[in-house]
Amino acid sequence: MFQNRLVNVMVIILVSFTLIGVVALVLFNYFETPEAGADPSIDKIIENSWQTEEITTNLNGDEIVRASFQIHTDTKSAKNELEKRDFQMNNLIIRHLAGLSAAELQSQKGIDEMESELRNKMNEMMDEGKIVRVYTTQRMIQ
Repeated sequence: MFQNRLVNVMVIILVSFTLIGVVALVLFNYFETPEAGADPSIDKIIENSWQTEEITTNLNGDEIVRASFQIHTDTKSAKNELEKRDFQMNNLIIRHLAGLSAAELQSQKGIDEMESELRNKMNEMMDEGKIVRVYTTQRMIQ
């Protein structure tokens, strides 16, 4: 290869260290990422969640609803984006609630559907990360 034996040994050592470093980095990243099916811990959920203020709006009819939501994102950067988009998210929630009736919000199935639809609409607005789940933390229909 090279004329000097010392240069050959140094090149082999440098290539070996580089390969060991790359293998160690790949293994660290592989074992560090959580499994796809694993549920995050409650601390991770809270860390990546944003709580809306209490929202009061008219429903489709004569009733009004007072509600608040906890929105769980997949990453910290998604939570930061969500906090910046708070006015857009509140607008989206109010517009969605205005299209629902009190009967739709009084059943568990109706709440599940509303949360799912809100999550899908919010994900369309997000640039970084995604909304994992929308939790209804308070709901009162009058």
